[in-house]
Amino acid sequence: MSANDHIINAIKASLSNCLSETNLIDTVPDLMSVTRGKVRDIYDGGDFLVLVTTDRQSAFDRVLASIPFKGQVLNETSLWWFDQTRHITPNAVLSVPDKNVTIAKKCTIFPVEFVVRGFVTGSTDTSLWTVYKNGVRNYCGNAIPEGLVKNQRLEKNILTPTTKAADHDVPVIPDEIVERGLMTKDDYDDVSRKALSLFEYGQGVAREHGLILVDTKYEFGKTSDGTIVLVDEVHTPDSSRYWIANSYEERFQRGQEPENIDKEFLRLWFKDHCNPYEDEVLPEAPEELVCELAWRYIFLYETITGAKFEVPNTNVPVHDRISQNVSSALALLR
Repeated sequence: MSANDHIINAIKASLSNCLSETNLIDTVPDLMSVTRGKVRDIYDGGDFLVLVTTDRQSAFDRVLASIPFKGQVLNETSLWWFDQTRHITPNAVLSVPDKNVTIAKKCTIFPVEFVVRGFVTGSTDTSLWTVYKNGVRNYCGNAIPEGLVKNQRLEKNILTPTTKAADHDVPVIPDEIVERGLMTKDDYDDVSRKALSLFEYGQGVAREHGLILVDTKYEFGKTSDGTIVLVDEVHTPDSSRYWIANSYEERFQRGQEPENIDKEFLRLWFKDHCNPYEDEVLPEAPEELVCELAWRYIFLYETITGAKFEVPNTNVPVHDRISQNVSSALALLR
């Protein structure tokens, strides 16, 4: 990975101009309410949802920092994958009025996240490596063999669903999902097949571009006519772990961490410098780490899509730009 000077300079210039908060209720007519997630601000537009992807960086179920251009990268990466995976599942996307915004169909979101894993790795409390090294050998209904080491490839991809709790995700077995009424068995079976197919397809695309798609999470919903659709984001560096393929095997044999182009290195920095789950106040991420993460996200977007990242016009305040573009798009949809 070699950083383009133009991109790096733009990242540094935007460190103090990240899209950390939005307030479209005051600037866009007819938006009725807002729900703020860790990364996305979701506005109720009546028949539609307006999803604004901010530059907030989350991990450990909290916001760690703001990363220049991150929202644009996530939104545009997802849109590319949504388009590429229509043969596997429909999605909720209606229009894309802005680099940071997707307007989507309203649907009822299943209260389950579908996490698919191809390797035993990770650093969070619910990661497969964390639970494995603590002795767990059956995780979310999957039997995990003895003798695995960190970052080892699994014999086959596995699905480890979690319930979407208010402040953290809780691993759950499929039978419990049905027993608790979170999903019907038919819906769960349908979505689980879609999730595994999406992941297998994503691994193939990543492989063609010199990357390994290690793990990811998907969310699904059901529209008013009963159609199950893919929502939220797809194979982004926020929802997924990516490694560089050509160095993986050698580094694995040496017991070294894989070269990654996701947020894992930022997670590791916070784990080394604080308790990110319990400390009330977290240290500020160093500027060089923030710039490096911004570059990695852009690198992933360009590597996967083959498109050149377009640095937005920074002369127009980003919130003003989004407000104008969303207003125009909603007027056309109504």
